Amino acid sequence: MAIQHPITYAPDLLGAGYEQLTLNLPDDDEGKVVATLVRKKAQHTTNKAVLYIHGFIDYFFQTEMAEQFNQQGYDFYALDLRKYGRSYRPHQKYYYVKNLNEYDAEIHQALDIIASEQHDSIVLAGHSTGGLIATLFAAHNLDHPTIKALWCNSPFYDFNMNILKKKLALPRLSQLGKKFPNIKFPSDLNKNYVPSLHKDLSGEWDFNLTWKPTKYPKVYLSFVHAIFEAQREIHAGAKVSVPTLVMHSHQTKNPKRMNRAAKTSDIILEVKDIEKYAKKLQGDVNIMTIKNGLHDLVLSASPVRIQVYESLFGWLKQKI
Repeated sequence: MAIQHPITYAPDLLGAGYEQLTLNLPDDDEGKVVATLVRKKAQHTTNKAVLYIHGFIDYFFQTEMAEQFNQQGYDFYALDLRKYGRSYRPHQKYYYVKNLNEYDAEIHQALDIIASEQHDSIVLAGHSTGGLIATLFAAHNLDHPTIKALWCNSPFYDFNMNILKKKLALPRLSQLGKKFPNIKFPSDLNKNYVPSLHKDLSGEWDFNLTWKPTKYPKVYLSFVHAIFEAQREIHAGAKVSVPTLVMHSHQTKNPKRMNRAAKTSDIILEVKDIEKYAKKLQGDVNIMTIKNGLHDLVLSASPVRIQVYESLFGWLKQKI
């Protein structure tokens, strides 16, 4: 798409240096749809940028990650997808989606804007559901002119459930979600995850607990269907044409209370599944295990985050 300049960013809620831009998208069956592009520029002019996509029940607030990219000479951009965070509007259902390809519109628009701002080397990055979305986008856009690498932080390549549920219940739930998208189903998300992160609970980070709530007991079956269909592509061995780095914690735990395991493990996804399906991707794919990493690796304890960034930027210097 042709980008009309000048584009005018507004100050973002994250404070000095952070700016945001509302992306207007075609209406859907709930009405008006927008996404939000957040930007933090590096100190010096650069042709390199990163576009980050958040996970489910999430939004962009990870300022340390943005500043780490800035220090490495990247302009940092992040999307709040439609119906998440900054992009949520009162007439909408939070996080609602029927097909992950719905997000292509804001990703394409964001990439076009980033390219129009003099960047020809973009790292596409995503966490959890955002990692799944980013992987699919890369697989569906093999000849994209500016995407030069893909970084996935604990991507949602499979549901974390026992083999019986995966084989028997999940396909049926997905079919049900296609026909009856507004039915809700228990999420089974570990209740200790968000409390392990937030500074007012048991963590060190400040974020909006309306946009990233401590509890989300039920999910729309539309989401189950959208994820299941996307994961089928990954499981079949999707092809990627750019160097790809998949990172995950060294272990998965399911703690019933706040304890050391909650702060040194992925308590949302099964890391063995991430590794299994990352290995099925066709292309130049590196898989890295991060000891004591949380589900969102960049929110782990400080020594772990140091390892994440050293590994990530070392890899990027080799690959692009």
